[in-house]
Amino acid sequence: MNTQYADLPPLDDAHPLDPIDRERFARDGHVVIRALASPAEVAAYRPLIREVVTTISDQRRTAGKVSGYASFFTQVTNLWRLHDGVLRFVISRRFARAAADLLGVRAVRLYHDQALFKPPSGPGTPWHQDQVYWPLATPRAVTLWMPLMDLTRAMGTMVFASGSHRDGSLSGLAISGDSDAFFSGLVRERGFALTSYDLVAGDATFHTGWTAHATHPNSSTVEREVMTIIYYEDGATIMEPDSSMRAVDLVAFHPGQRPGERAASALNPLLYSASE
Repeated sequence: MNTQYADLPPLDDAHPLDPIDRERFARDGHVVIRALASPAEVAAYRPLIREVVTTISDQRRTAGKVSGYASFFTQVTNLWRLHDGVLRFVISRRFARAAADLLGVRAVRLYHDQALFKPPSGPGTPWHQDQVYWPLATPRAVTLWMPLMDLTRAMGTMVFASGSHRDGSLSGLAISGDSDAFFSGLVRERGFALTSYDLVAGDATFHTGWTAHATHPNSSTVEREVMTIIYYEDGATIMEPDSSMRAVDLVAFHPGQRPGERAASALNPLLYSASE
């Protein structure tokens, strides 16, 4: 690891969870963990994450490439491979242990990370389920969503449909206007309780791969800055892709692997094990 970043906060100590948090996560499919990182720790990493997002965004504009999600947010994936400083944030043992504890597993691997920056006046992100993209033969997968700044709901925080994870895949739809219409109707039909949180830098929400969620619009005048990390249980296997989305993710995030194999490519390092 680059010694240039040796003075960054290590983020490796434990942040014990309240048993109530594990109960809420199992019941609702999401939970907020307050102060998983301190504001000072986030402040140390925020400029490095911003540096990567800015660099990649500029490169895409120069190349004339526009993501299909560009109106919702600026998205950069696998920052841990692009910057040694951000690597320290993504491989945080503290964060990974919290994910393992919530999932009730002894060890977790990295699926991938993403920076999600929503522009001022940016629209809300459509309703969707994350796991329709993941070629993982396990429901034990979770996303950490951590703001790099204090957020109110007016800045584009998450909204979760509590309990929507219990039935697994509900639509198979990619994030889109169609998924938004489908889940908006399903929320009304099934009466899912909707939950949002105001957050300060270093708070983290966790949600399962099957928890239906969206975000509020960013109606503020500042860019919303969020870092996400996706974890899954160590020992999970690769499923046979049943959609083009999962086929793409298999190549992108499990290179060289095939269905039936243990999901453990070079892009999926072990981030926490209770035995270590």
